[in-house]
Amino acid sequence: MEKPLIVQGDLTLLLEVSSPGFEKARSLIIPFAELEKSPEHMHTYRITPLSLWNAASAGITSEYIFNTLNNWYRYSIQKNVFQTIDDIINRFGKLILSESNEPSRYCLQVKDNFIYQDILSRKNLAPFLIPGQGCFYLSIFDRGTIKQELIRIGYPIQDLLPMEEGEKLTFSMLKTTRSGYPFTIREYQQEAADAFLGSRLPGTGFGTLVLPCGAGKTILAMRIIEILQTSTLVITTNVAALHQWLDELLDKTSLTEKDIGEYSGDIKEIRPVTAATYQILTYRNRKNGDFPHFHIFRQRKWGLIVYDEVHLLPAPVFRITAEIQSIRRLGLTATLIREDGKEDEVFALVGPKRYDVPWKELEEKGWIAEANCTEIRVPLPEEKKIPYASADKRRKFRIASENPWKISIVKQLIENHREDSILVIGQYIDQLVKIAGIIKAPLITGKTPNQDRDLLYRKFRAGEEKVLVVSKVANFAIDLPDASVAIQVSGTFGSRQEEAQRLGRILRPKERNANFYSLVSHFTTEENFASNRQKFLTEQGYKYTIELWDEKEFLISESNS
Repeated sequence: MEKPLIVQGDLTLLLEVSSPGFEKARSLIIPFAELEKSPEHMHTYRITPLSLWNAASAGITSEYIFNTLNNWYRYSIQKNVFQTIDDIINRFGKLILSESNEPSRYCLQVKDNFIYQDILSRKNLAPFLIPGQGCFYLSIFDRGTIKQELIRIGYPIQDLLPMEEGEKLTFSMLKTTRSGYPFTIREYQQEAADAFLGSRLPGTGFGTLVLPCGAGKTILAMRIIEILQTSTLVITTNVAALHQWLDELLDKTSLTEKDIGEYSGDIKEIRPVTAATYQILTYRNRKNGDFPHFHIFRQRKWGLIVYDEVHLLPAPVFRITAEIQSIRRLGLTATLIREDGKEDEVFALVGPKRYDVPWKELEEKGWIAEANCTEIRVPLPEEKKIPYASADKRRKFRIASENPWKISIVKQLIENHREDSILVIGQYIDQLVKIAGIIKAPLITGKTPNQDRDLLYRKFRAGEEKVLVVSKVANFAIDLPDASVAIQVSGTFGSRQEEAQRLGRILRPKERNANFYSLVSHFTTEENFASNRQKFLTEQGYKYTIELWDEKEFLISESNS
């Protein structure tokens, strides 16, 4: 049997899909390599420092990695590959954070003299670290800051300090939801919960779980809360998502309204399980002022903090997270990609990746819907070409995004999918207002009152509204299980995060396939930016079709990319 794995000198792994050993090899490399792209015939993975430290935190050794590569490689592997992997992965465990005999101080043990001297020489670390014999002492308040600073220079800390226990909370998940449906935890959700909780010994109880949109991350979090039986703070992206968390808790657990609190712009309740938004936590009345709502982190003795959509964690919340390292921390996301490149800070402050399951794997098992992804390229109308040519880069992107011919395509796609529940998603409010007026559909933007948003979402779920026009407020954490078609008329410049979240709106399991359409102006900067967003879809293994459109003949040609 010809082996499926090609190992390159830059730590890139190429995995041939048609090989009989593909599935087995893929399952063995996923714990220590990050998927970069997965088109039809050859998948590309990359071994990075962060992927190796995530692996090491889960107990994976250099020997396991070497054996995997040696057992599955097709061509000989350069020696530098093994040397580099060994050097990087062995940095994890060289710095161990533990308790000390010094009052109000922790001990950072450094098992390598070179690393010790390197840290000692760095002036920016001197205010936080007191040198000792083979170790440094630090204030308990600087625990997160030191982890954050050292990961930036390539030294991950293995945190073996115990977690503090929060207030006790007694409740259980229901076997039949209050809305009358049978309910069970899926196998992969239990696996993810077990991976997060580990042995319950020091070094466990914090980290990030990566599951596709539609895979039930909210239910997974509720299962972890049930196992821990502890008071919990949930932080999510917006008020609509917050309300969905509250609805799910009331529907699927024995908790009552007295047990569950909302902390938002309108309501300030702090109860055994409290849901807040990133927006309210990062509010301040002047640019350099304090964050008045950070007190919520200390208002109760929380046993767990849940960061929903952790890849969107704002910088101020990173700061407070650095201060609350003794509390169990759970990050939930469909993608660890951060457009600001701060994945290492999620690792340092929230915790390493504890569980990851590929989108296509859940699709194949029927847990999420199969998706067809189509990009429709639209020429600019003649009257837009001169304004486009003379505009600056930002204006060029907007002119291309608001191409008026896109409206005709939206109307045609809605007509083609009359039996589906459809989301029309865009970036620019003026464009969305125009589209909503023409197709006579409700519009949801950031200015839509929360009460009105919730009502429209409920009508959409009930089938009373078949089409919703939504701005980027619907990108995150909105559960619209019946949506089966998404039409993206405009997007943020090159955001793969956004592409992931928008695709996720239609991936809840259903009888029919889901369809994701992206409308892009041909031969413009929008097309260039779209290619970066599309990368996410091919990385996840989705077939991507490109279709060309003109005004006279709706779809004139197509090609697979």
